[in-house]
Amino acid sequence: MVNGKRYFFVGIGGSGMMPLAMILAGRGARVEGSDRSLDAGRVAAKFDALRALGIGLHPQDGSGVTSPDQIVVASAAVEETVLDIAAAAALGCARMTRAELNAELFNAATVSIGVAGTSGKSTVTGMIGWVLHSLGHRPTVMNGAVMTNFVSPDRPFASALVGEGAYYVSEVDESDGSIALYRPSVAVLNNVSRDHKELDELRVLFGGFVERAVKVVVNVADPEATTLAARRSDVVTVAVEAGADLTARNLRPEPFAIGFDLVADEGTLFVEPLAPSLPVRLRVPGAHNVANALTALAACVAVGVPLVEAAGAIEGFTGLSRRFELIGEANGVAIIDDFGHNPDKIAATLATLRTFPGRLLLLFQPHGYGPLRQLRDELAEAFADGTVADDLLVLPDPAYFGGTVAREVGSSDLAADIRALGRDARHIVDRDAAAALLVAQAKAGDRIIVMGARDDTLGQLARRMLEQLRR
Repeated sequence: MVNGKRYFFVGIGGSGMMPLAMILAGRGARVEGSDRSLDAGRVAAKFDALRALGIGLHPQDGSGVTSPDQIVVASAAVEETVLDIAAAAALGCARMTRAELNAELFNAATVSIGVAGTSGKSTVTGMIGWVLHSLGHRPTVMNGAVMTNFVSPDRPFASALVGEGAYYVSEVDESDGSIALYRPSVAVLNNVSRDHKELDELRVLFGGFVERAVKVVVNVADPEATTLAARRSDVVTVAVEAGADLTARNLRPEPFAIGFDLVADEGTLFVEPLAPSLPVRLRVPGAHNVANALTALAACVAVGVPLVEAAGAIEGFTGLSRRFELIGEANGVAIIDDFGHNPDKIAATLATLRTFPGRLLLLFQPHGYGPLRQLRDELAEAFADGTVADDLLVLPDPAYFGGTVAREVGSSDLAADIRALGRDARHIVDRDAAAALLVAQAKAGDRIIVMGARDDTLGQLARRMLEQLRR
């Protein structure tokens, strides 16, 4: 399907672009690309990893787009004024969005598993991919985050797995409406809440995704997802501590893990006796990850994996980079790097942290001026509800990588909102200065958490903070 074709990715280092480029290169396509971060010298190791796969990299100045045979791939966020896009137009190159290309590969697969929802998509995708891989099914996995199970010295940025089997597992994105392109064998719906779009539009997008699928797995602890699932009579349901086809009970939290008892309703596709339950221990923490594991297990069973085998395999899942990732500890202080950027993800991370004692020192970099403007009130409430008076939150300016964007709401506004709700929140423009304040404040028993999305250098910042603590 793609062997021998030429592709040029504009923004090849993006979290959704890089794994897709790796999949195409692994399937024999000739892949090249450009990225503003490459031109700026940001996260050089990422681009070295792409070169090691035989992917050609160019400045984002139009010089890499040289032939009408190239298929030029860009995300919806790339503006027409970018020089590579202008060069493609001048040459008459075929154009595809990232989502169109991924959906084409996904829909062509013998068995396609699509993971949707406002939160948890990347984790569930990684869990499904790991279970199928560890049981010998050789899946192709398209993820928006690095899956630590697949990281190796020659694959440090393993956000994709190129398999040879029948399975294509991918998270699917609602933020640009591209979820409408996917026709899944199995649709997984974690949850539905206001994020990039308003609820009315999300109900249409997620509802269509559920209706197009052959089989559907839904977390019925989420009311919006439950309402959408009611459109079909053959949905497999999961829930934590509630009635469902697949249920987790008796949660046993640990600081960086969690155990639970798995209970299956034998009246559904879960026909294996669990006598009457099966103990499971995840190597990732939090009740939200138990919910993620339930949807992943149900999806695997839906494509023929025995439940007991899937449950045993998922215990080996080691998590994703920047998802509650313990960077290290020094002088009794733990540093955690986390992708939390919308209210639901932030609330889940803070709830997991609050399960155990210790002050929280938080650095939150909003992932854009637009999302900050849209979710300002919900973000303030999430931080105010999830912290206590002794905690400290610092907010540098939002992530910004160029382009046109209105900046009428900034981090100073969010900090003021959180202070009005009774919590200590401070706007510090410079991110390094914000990090230095937290390091200076830290004492034994504290947890420092770096939070935010769209910016790979946040992980580097967390590691620098650890080194500062050690010194």
